[in-house]
Amino acid sequence: MSAHSTYDMLRHLADSWGLVVMTGIFLGLALWPFRPGAKDLNQEVANSIFKDESDV
Repeated sequence: MSAHSTYDMLRHLADSWGLVVMTGIFLGLALWPFRPGAKDLNQEVANSIFKDESDV
């Protein structure tokens, strides 16, 4: 197997399956906050910026 054919094989792999893997990772990370058990944590994080504020 020559260096040129190795390059072509790796490029083909990246062009086809690399895109599929990167799309899957993106969708997983984009949908992670919307999973069923994350509501309480999301509320806590959303209100954490007000934790040290006082109305005085």
